Amino acid sequence: MKRPLSVVLLSGGLDSAVTAAVAVKKTLPAFLHVNYGQRTEKKELECFNAIADYFGVEKSLVVETSHLSRIGGSALTDKSIEVPGGELSRSVIPATYVPFRNANLLSVAVAWAEVLGAGRAGRGGEAVSLYIGAVEEDSSGYPDCRQDFFKAFERAVELGTRPETRIRIETPL
Repeated sequence: MKRPLSVVLLSGGLDSAVTAAVAVKKTLPAFLHVNYGQRTEKKELECFNAIADYFGVEKSLVVETSHLSRIGGSALTDKSIEVPGGELSRSVIPATYVPFRNANLLSVAVAWAEVLGAGRAGRGGEAVSLYIGAVEEDSSGYPDCRQDFFKAFERAVELGTRPETRIRIETPL
């Protein structure tokens, strides 16, 4: 039986590694890593490559985008902002929130999924699943980790791609 195609956003961290394991069991995955100027860029890329090797993924892509670090506004991309310690009882959006990061990452993933053949003839017309390791329950208050955000983005994908393109966003965590 032919497994459906997926694009897996993989930072190399724990959440994305577990998400990758879920995707590998269900789909034929293509792994995508985005370097966006994050402080941990070198280590994340190293982990991405190790995870791709571990799962024997045939298609992988590393994209360099620096606009999020140039925009700033986050302790993860701007060295002038101190990275705070863990604050589990925090009720405000933390300094580690990268403004609209998941929308930027998903946009790159959608573009690649469309090129790989999301919904095209020859792939049986099935939708491509786009996996991301976002966790709403412990998202640290990041607004772009909410299920409502992903449903709205899925609708934007439907409106902003070819009519035959079919992409579903999967957040298994």
